[in-house]
Amino acid sequence: MTLQQIRPPRFAIILVAAVLCFANVAQAGPPLICHTIEIGQAKSLPWISHNWNLSGGETYDTKNLVPDTLDILAPRTPVLVRMETLRRATLYARKDPLAAKELLARLHARATSAESSGHSDALAWFDVGYLAETYKQWIGQSWMRVSNDEQNPAAGVDGYALVKKAIGLRGSDPQMEFAAALITFSGPQEEHRQHSLKAIAGAKTDPLLAQNLATHFNGPQSQTMSEMLAKELNLKLAKN
Repeated sequence: MTLQQIRPPRFAIILVAAVLCFANVAQAGPPLICHTIEIGQAKSLPWISHNWNLSGGETYDTKNLVPDTLDILAPRTPVLVRMETLRRATLYARKDPLAAKELLARLHARATSAESSGHSDALAWFDVGYLAETYKQWIGQSWMRVSNDEQNPAAGVDGYALVKKAIGLRGSDPQMEFAAALITFSGPQEEHRQHSLKAIAGAKTDPLLAQNLATHFNGPQSQTMSEMLAKELNLKLAKN
């Protein structure tokens, strides 16, 4: 029996995930998962990996995932930090279905509670919407399920609609526009175009957003985020 024959199934899953994220970006590795968000020294969930995915050597206890995530997503936490925190939370949550379900439920409850009290919270709606869309790019995907029982707690949730609601409540927010541009990378085309234009324009006065647009999607051989968005804009304009 060869080493290749005795490798555990999880190795194959990790390999498929890596191939997907290094695939041609036009055909997309999931952008909400495969692209890490630059957050500087801001606090987020623990991270020891040197790339977008978990390294396999993590000792983080997912029993703490929900309280830790809620604590980080405080009112003063920037949108880019929220995006990276929710990306990491999704990677951890896939290993703990109960935590995955509870996190989405708690974020939704926080948003609806604020709204019912007459103080609709843009950031709260953003969090639940962005997490839902991130879940949908990673949890329960048929090509990489750990088991046939793996279910996506965000199935049926229109996270993009919630992010748009957050943008409407927030007003001008280039970081939210960047998040929406990533969500709509595969469409709808006109919405993606508008979000991309607003994110790129807003980066002129937002150094952290500008830094993120200058980062490569996945490794030095890939396009930068601004190049990806500009390319998509040009392609969509050419089709009109």
